[in-house]
Amino acid sequence: MSDRRRILANGRVAATGLEGQVASEKFTDGVLCRIKVPQADLRAAPAGKRDRQLLFGDAFLVLEIHAGWGFGQAQKDGYVGYVSEGDLAEYLPPTHRVVARATHVYPTDDFKSEALCGLSFGALVTVTDAGERFAALATGGFVPNAHIAPVTERFNDPVDVAEKFIGVPYLWGGNSIGGIDCSGLVQMSLLACGMDCPGDADMQETELGQAIGDNVQLRRGDLLFWKGHVAMMVDADTIIHANAHHMAVVREPMEAAVRRIETQGFGPVTRRKRLPG
Repeated sequence: MSDRRRILANGRVAATGLEGQVASEKFTDGVLCRIKVPQADLRAAPAGKRDRQLLFGDAFLVLEIHAGWGFGQAQKDGYVGYVSEGDLAEYLPPTHRVVARATHVYPTDDFKSEALCGLSFGALVTVTDAGERFAALATGGFVPNAHIAPVTERFNDPVDVAEKFIGVPYLWGGNSIGGIDCSGLVQMSLLACGMDCPGDADMQETELGQAIGDNVQLRRGDLLFWKGHVAMMVDADTIIHANAHHMAVVREPMEAAVRRIETQGFGPVTRRKRLPG
């Protein structure tokens, strides 16, 4: 147990299930909370660098609040880190998910009212009343019915989901329509299709799908990995990825991208993976 991203312990506090495996002053089951802001940074340390982002409604198991920071674990993928205390609220079971590229929360069921905030694709909401055009939220405000779907509904094709993000700016550790990185794009696409997916490219390379050889024809949905980068095949000759060269999510010819990425210092493709289904 050496990967801090997966170990729910920080010396002061640890998850109950780790008793006898790690040293800690306290062991606890924690308290389930939710993210109450459009997106919250999940950090490696209090006020430290951003590892990933959590979206509105995401569940976060909090083991402690210390000096304004909640230490815990994102429930969608098991990623461990710190979230600002001000970004957390009491957990509410979500009923719906934002399935549009983005939406707005309005103070009334009137699109002419001034929006309270924007929500990204993948944000989770709890609907208390579904009106004719707008759904009322337990957290306050209204969202357009056309922009949400029940949490039980899933997309069928991860590439279709990834293409919703074309043109979204690249952001290291980003997981939202406001900014996303290569592993964030893959994770958002797979989670939307009901497939488990870890948050970082190295985890994805190790844990997702089955390796395929260079002699196997690539197809839609296959993943290409480099050291520190991942892309998804749109078809046998085209990839989609969030990348720092374009500083955006783009589709581009695979062969040209492979050559460029190697010369940029990422080296050759390290693995080709095929997802189940």
